[in-house]
Amino acid sequence: MMDCARYKNSILADPRDTDPELHEHRASCGACNQYTERLLRFESRLGRALRVDVPVPAAAAGVDAYAPVPAKAPFSGNVVSLRGKSPRRAAGARTYRKGWLAIAASVLLGFTVAGVLWLAAPGPSLAADVVTHMAEEPEAWRRTDVPVPETHLNQVLRESHLRLVSGAGMVSYANSCRFRGHQVPHLVIQTGSGPVTVMVLVHESASGPQPFDEHGYRGVIVPVAGHGSLAVLTRGGATDPAAILRIAARVLDSIVWTA
Repeated sequence: MMDCARYKNSILADPRDTDPELHEHRASCGACNQYTERLLRFESRLGRALRVDVPVPAAAAGVDAYAPVPAKAPFSGNVVSLRGKSPRRAAGARTYRKGWLAIAASVLLGFTVAGVLWLAAPGPSLAADVVTHMAEEPEAWRRTDVPVPETHLNQVLRESHLRLVSGAGMVSYANSCRFRGHQVPHLVIQTGSGPVTVMVLVHESASGPQPFDEHGYRGVIVPVAGHGSLAVLTRGGATDPAAILRIAARVLDSIVWTA
């Protein structure tokens, strides 16, 4: 199966490549989907930058821009006097045109450099924000066999219009956290492989399962039809991705939506 590095290398060469394998990876990877959208927007900006109109000076058309305009004289015959360009004027026209082309090239270079830096910088993905949030509550990762009081758990879940039935596992930590401008339930469930954090993100959508492994955390974000998404993550690399997906499925089966 195609990984993210190979996908980005391929799509960077041709952002409009219709390869089915690229399409399949993009549909299943939210980070690469965002990367492609940013790349296409940059390509559009670059196309507009290339369409720089270079003004033609009067001298380039054979007219001395600095010559005084003669006063009108009575018509005296059928001979029209044509004044050709002198070598000095032609050289001035070439210099003028080169100056504008240099300006256009500078503008284009600026767009290109800014675009490359913009694409190279990682965007604020949902997974990255979830991982960042974990650093704010390190005490939640304790191994324990003491469940959180049921009244407190229900209060935390009630704000997101849900409750848990048996099957999710023992919840040892529950808190209502501020995340991306909304209050969301942050739970820790004790499993055989250690504590697992669950965040119910009713205001965040996902196009498909988005596994991630960064900064010492491994997890997955899964879509929840009509109710945003669910983030499930572990600390360290002890739990394999398949096990994390099973935990996410078990939690989803235990959720009852109350509104």
